[in-house]
Amino acid sequence: MQLLPAERAAQLSAEFGLKQDEYARVLSILGRSPSLTELGIFSVMWSEHCSYKSSRHWLKMLPTKAPWVIHGPGENAGVIDIGDGLAAIFKMESHNHPSFIEPYQGAATGVGGILRDVFTMGARPIANLNALRFGSPDAPRMKRVIDGVVRGIGGYGNCVGVPTVGGEVNFHPAYNGNPLVNAMTVGIAPRDRIFLSAAAGLGNPVVYVGSKTGRDGIHGATMASTEFSADSEEKRPTVQIGDPFTEKLLIEACLELMATDMIVAIQDMGAAGLTSSSVEMAGKGGVGIELVMDNVPQREEGMTAYEMMLSESQERMLMILKPGREAEAEAIFQKWELDFAVIGHLTDTGRIVIRHKGEIEADIPLAPLESEAPLYQRPTVETPKQPVLDAATIADPLGALPALEKLLGSLDLCSRRWIWDQYDSTVGGQTVKRPGGADAAVVKLEGLDRALAMTTDCTPRYCQADPEAGGAQAVAEAWRNLTAVGALPLAITDNMNFGNPEKPEIMGQFAAAVRGMAAACLALDFPVVSGNVSLYNETQGRGILPTPAIGGVGVLEDARQAVGLALRPELDVVLVGETLGWIGQSLWLREITGREEGAPPPVDLAAERRNGDFVRNQILSGSVVACHDLADGGLLVAAAEMAMGGSTGLKLAAPPAGAAAAGWWFGEDQARYLLAVQDGAALLAAARAAGVPAMKIGRSGGGDLVLADGSSISIARLVAAHEATLPALMNGEAA
Repeated sequence: MQLLPAERAAQLSAEFGLKQDEYARVLSILGRSPSLTELGIFSVMWSEHCSYKSSRHWLKMLPTKAPWVIHGPGENAGVIDIGDGLAAIFKMESHNHPSFIEPYQGAATGVGGILRDVFTMGARPIANLNALRFGSPDAPRMKRVIDGVVRGIGGYGNCVGVPTVGGEVNFHPAYNGNPLVNAMTVGIAPRDRIFLSAAAGLGNPVVYVGSKTGRDGIHGATMASTEFSADSEEKRPTVQIGDPFTEKLLIEACLELMATDMIVAIQDMGAAGLTSSSVEMAGKGGVGIELVMDNVPQREEGMTAYEMMLSESQERMLMILKPGREAEAEAIFQKWELDFAVIGHLTDTGRIVIRHKGEIEADIPLAPLESEAPLYQRPTVETPKQPVLDAATIADPLGALPALEKLLGSLDLCSRRWIWDQYDSTVGGQTVKRPGGADAAVVKLEGLDRALAMTTDCTPRYCQADPEAGGAQAVAEAWRNLTAVGALPLAITDNMNFGNPEKPEIMGQFAAAVRGMAAACLALDFPVVSGNVSLYNETQGRGILPTPAIGGVGVLEDARQAVGLALRPELDVVLVGETLGWIGQSLWLREITGREEGAPPPVDLAAERRNGDFVRNQILSGSVVACHDLADGGLLVAAAEMAMGGSTGLKLAAPPAGAAAAGWWFGEDQARYLLAVQDGAALLAAARAAGVPAMKIGRSGGGDLVLADGSSISIARLVAAHEATLPALMNGEAA
């Protein structure tokens, strides 16, 4: 083995992202200087992206168990029981840094990677979602980033044949140098046919399948574990290149192989590629693994063991097969025109040994790669509390309807049709609720009445002002979104996007957000079954808003019971939940008065549970025609969105006596829903019996939104304002 000279090894370890004390630990484990391949393996496995060394301590607070949870965090994706002998398998993961460097490929390979996380467990993917955060459109390169990311998501998802059914988009200058691209996939598998990643069986063959290995993506995991600087463009070679057509073949080949009894364990090659997949499979199984790099399918000449082990080339999987079944498995992959190669075997040594051209390139004990991986309990500083704002003391410069029109055209509330139209949301023919038509997407399970509802959500401005309240609100809003279509929320996946954890104030945000999330998950019976942590989202020292994105999944026994948000004529509109007029951190405050301040709305988890359970029961009883949860923009925005969704007017009652108009119309109090029903009196009676605050606030009909003072605005005018923003912004924008 060719070992690195001590001085060169120390220099490279720093370049690879290892701290001095971490590198000292490497030397202690090996008892000698490392080879280049060994140093590469340690650096990626101990990177923030792969080891969660700053976050593992706090993530233990999250509830991960429930009677319906089959597999929680620790596998490729989370698995829950959804009835009828089926399991839903889902996860959300970030591709933030690559998407800033190379927007199209960064976003596309983010979709490809999360698809593999799901189908590697035996699931057929049925839906993709995403959660995107962009900077100001006039910031340098930002329009190119927006355009490239959206095209990348659509290009990959559309070609692979999985519908993109939902998501969210926010804009804020804090993301100017570091946009967020979080991708989520949901799949379905038989409950008794879940495939795991722990290797087993001494001597069993290690098999590589999929695409050939190239030099793209080398040290991608390391790049994702550091801040950006002015030279971010130079990192372009660390971004992977995706091929959705190969991914489609890989899905079909893997599912065909999974219908047999050949597979012992399977893992996709994601971050850190062959290194992470082999180390994690062998480590989980408590076995050793020996790999021969000469057998790895390669698409470039002269690749070294170091390059092959760290490459993040896409559309690749690693499997442990039962002995003697290699030829049968290879025939399946040949049929799908994919590479298949036996590249090693399992051993009883507890070590990973890498051979290339007759030489040993790495020989590392596996256990310390995990057990002695760095684990930091970094210092934390709590975010100072902001004062509660009184809506009555804040001047209203526009009035209700002009403010509404401006809000509906603002970047955070305008129509996302320009984005959705680039995604195929109906491929497969099972989509029941498409983007924009409901608070959550709904996808029917083929051949069954049952359907899954799914959503992504987070309000970063709340998290910036009060990370604990913001973390709880993100979970609660995802729960509300699922409830608002009639689904029973079952579990979440999370994507924790934060700045530099070495800064105590950032680590304080992370810890507080986890506390808030944990409290909400417990109160709502909404456990965390998978997730991803993305730290160091900073460019030249400026961090993003704390963004703990939540992906939620729920179930409907009958897809026909799902409701959307579109209003119809001649219906009573009832507000469920208490309205105090909470104006702090609201979009009205930011967009209309130019202020970003105040405490965000508190989250009463008991009220969330009580109000949501009541609303869901009403939907499933068949009494609700349309439902919309109240979130960004408050009551008047939600009412307008329902009216626009159904091209139907609405006459609204006056605010209660003593209520500040701006707080009533635009306050962002939580645990609220708007329900459109045939019989408002019956709904109010049911609410009283359940101890749920509710009041009739309007009646649908006509073509205008009309307030009690006689002021009005046409629904057509609101639609025009709502639809114009993104097309005007992106018109003519080239990649």
